[in-house]
Amino acid sequence: MNLSLLSRYAFFAFCVLFTLASLPFLSLHEWLWPFTLLTGVLSLIGIGDLLQTRHAVRRNYPILGNIRYLVEGIRPEIRQYLLEGDAEQLPFSRAQRSLVYARAKNEGSDKPFGTLSDVYQNGFEFISHSMRPAPLSDPCGFRVEIGGPQCSQPYSASLFNISAMSFGSLSANAIRALNQGAKLGEFYHDTGEGSISPYHREHGGDLVWELGSGYFGCRASDGRFDPERFAVQAASPQVKMIEIKLSQGAKPGHGGILPRHKVTEEIANTRGVPMGEDCISPSRHSAFSTPIELLQFIAQLRELSGGKPVGFKFCLGHPWEFMGIVKAMLQTGILPDFIVVDGKEGGTGAAPLEFTDHLGVPLREGLLFVHNTLVGSNLRDKIRLGASGKIVSAFDIARVLAIGADWANSARGFMFAIGCIQSQSCHTNKCPTGVATQDPLRQRALVVEDKAQRVYNFHRNTLKALAEMLAAAGLDHPSQIDAKHLVQRMSATEIKLFAQQHVFLAPGELLGGKIEGEFYERMWRMARADSFDPAAA
Repeated sequence: MNLSLLSRYAFFAFCVLFTLASLPFLSLHEWLWPFTLLTGVLSLIGIGDLLQTRHAVRRNYPILGNIRYLVEGIRPEIRQYLLEGDAEQLPFSRAQRSLVYARAKNEGSDKPFGTLSDVYQNGFEFISHSMRPAPLSDPCGFRVEIGGPQCSQPYSASLFNISAMSFGSLSANAIRALNQGAKLGEFYHDTGEGSISPYHREHGGDLVWELGSGYFGCRASDGRFDPERFAVQAASPQVKMIEIKLSQGAKPGHGGILPRHKVTEEIANTRGVPMGEDCISPSRHSAFSTPIELLQFIAQLRELSGGKPVGFKFCLGHPWEFMGIVKAMLQTGILPDFIVVDGKEGGTGAAPLEFTDHLGVPLREGLLFVHNTLVGSNLRDKIRLGASGKIVSAFDIARVLAIGADWANSARGFMFAIGCIQSQSCHTNKCPTGVATQDPLRQRALVVEDKAQRVYNFHRNTLKALAEMLAAAGLDHPSQIDAKHLVQRMSATEIKLFAQQHVFLAPGELLGGKIEGEFYERMWRMARADSFDPAAA
């Protein structure tokens, strides 16, 4: 017991005794001042540790107990910069981040001496190449026409775009840089659900206005959708498409919160919410509650916007719910112009750990299910599909195109392009690079003109790399890539084409005759156009 007390309080006792004992000698020995001052400050810290009630370690180990919290505080940085391997994904590996940084800076991303990947590890993926490579295509032609038969203002989108990130979550300078980069590269910038801020408008880059459950930017005083306010915003020539956010990958079904300390006056004005309160996006929409009502809302937005493409973004959850939406399309004849599938691996400023780890369907499975359902209902050729969720490289884009996507979006990839270092402090308002903060001094570090050029470079160099991959595979355009072109290692002795691994429905298969996949057949029977609730299987 005595030894335990000695180990716990010895340093604190030493600081107190040294401070008290040295006080009478300060006038005689000036060299004592720094030591007395240091031990005096440490003594005060130790007294504070003994008196506080929140941390048991500090009460039992005054002064020394603080080392534990100091080391814990810098642990992520120590791991990221000193201990982390190139291939460790937390959530993006150093190799992935380095690739984005190099392409954003227009530096070479070539690697010497061969791959660092274990090509015999289960799950390793690659694109098979052709013995007769195709001529290299111009990446400027990698565009997708979005706008179905019910749309009068179709939009030609780039194959690679900036995914949803709101002003408020991101700083004003981050929004400026992203939008200016989008303008330079002629690709779109999704506003996120935080509405269209003045910073989205400064440089005139194409916008996709995301409409979340909070209806920010077109919100009535009671928080419901305001058609008149929506029509005014949607009329802007800069707004090219409208995207209804049903859910997002990192926290599907949870809603969103912008903490009150990040709600500035301009954010409040942009979103139409009061100051001094957490800005809350409800977990569900108030404008609709059934698949049919969702499609009626889509039709209303398309009319109010003057015929611009309208679609929705979601992370797949209950499969019968999406099939219910498809049944509602067949019943009403109302079609969205596009659907963006978000994977559970998508990012967010903050989310409960259980949601990020254990809720929602990963991108590839969700995308394949949506693609198959549209094919099986004879609607795939009328609706475009986007994909988002941990996409930063040309191979990431090719992978989602091979299983059904028409284009890809990236959020964190473009965050890296404007300087994000993955400090994972987005929710604290203390982002070290000025990307995810409303602190004016911190965001001043982000120089808009420089970072906008990096956004443009990252987009251009990534599509250039995609063009080179496609040419090696003997393809002229991204639309030609198919599940038969991608390969995955299943075991030490077996590899399979994506086409061999997955079930692909035939056109119209859900509408009549035998459905090959038992899972699809059962989900289709459970789906209802009049409700998100399942019918008896």
